[in-house]
Amino acid sequence: MTARPYHVYVIQARGERDFSDCQAALAHVPARMSALPFIGDADELMARTRDADALVVAFSPVTRAVMSALEGLKTVVRTGVGYDVVDVPAATELGVIVVNIPDIWVREVANHALALLLAWNRKIVTLDRQVRAGVWSGAVPGDRTGALHGETVGIVGLGNIGSAFARRVAALETKVIACDPYVDDGHFAALGVERVSLETLAERSDYVSVHTLLNAETRHLIGETFFKRMKPTAIVINTSRGPVVDEQALARALQERRLAGAALDVWEQEPVAADNPLLRMDNVIATPHAAYFSTAAAAAVPRRCGEEVARVLTGQRPLNVVNPEVYAPRAVRRAR
Repeated sequence: MTARPYHVYVIQARGERDFSDCQAALAHVPARMSALPFIGDADELMARTRDADALVVAFSPVTRAVMSALEGLKTVVRTGVGYDVVDVPAATELGVIVVNIPDIWVREVANHALALLLAWNRKIVTLDRQVRAGVWSGAVPGDRTGALHGETVGIVGLGNIGSAFARRVAALETKVIACDPYVDDGHFAALGVERVSLETLAERSDYVSVHTLLNAETRHLIGETFFKRMKPTAIVINTSRGPVVDEQALARALQERRLAGAALDVWEQEPVAADNPLLRMDNVIATPHAAYFSTAAAAAVPRRCGEEVARVLTGQRPLNVVNPEVYAPRAVRRAR
């Protein structure tokens, strides 16, 4: 036990929430929690959290420099599934345990991806605007409206969210195919999903839904080469991370009518710039990184984060460790 209570810093997202349940989960440790507003600059983050034993972050950058400066730092907890804001290799070298909460938003994100698919297919946004403008066409606008049943949906990334989306979209009587080199054949078979290569997925899909983490391997995974293989009647849906999709290549494909449309909840730059050309296109549906949200899921986040921090600070292993290598018998904590 340390001579002082542990200090846990919660760095809020751009929209703040009540983290009192996090403090309650830490009461037995003992640990003191401080909630700070969103910090987007690494230098400011390290300056304001010098005595941190734990960080809970949404979008703040936890770089090697930050972790090196915080000499007492034991863990970083990311409030959601993705952990691209954390330099995980550096954390492992420094002996910092990185934790995420991979299950809390699964249904919400899968539902949002399905909602975007349906909104595009049924032209919900366009029809709403037409009715409000006094136009009563009695038909779904556009050159082509897919039937959905009998069409092919391709999923890039068959993890928890991709799998939940697969189950939902299969109920529409679609053919579901997916690409994920890190998931075994048994999981594909259990879902009734056909395993294909990324190239085949691009060529066969009428709808592509992206559900992969962001890392060096997946950055701009969905780019010019991918779009060149797609059907001109197909669309791309992204509820994963913005930089997985090359927005410049996507804009070109849409402008040149090599692709029918896109539905994006995540963006390469967030908040999305007002002059982003994708926002000026009628064949793009845009939402503000909101796929994760439901009142129930958001309410559960502070407690879940606090519980994971408490496990680390009391010598227990967290439920969801991103870098299990840090627990290897020969792991050496490098000097900071």
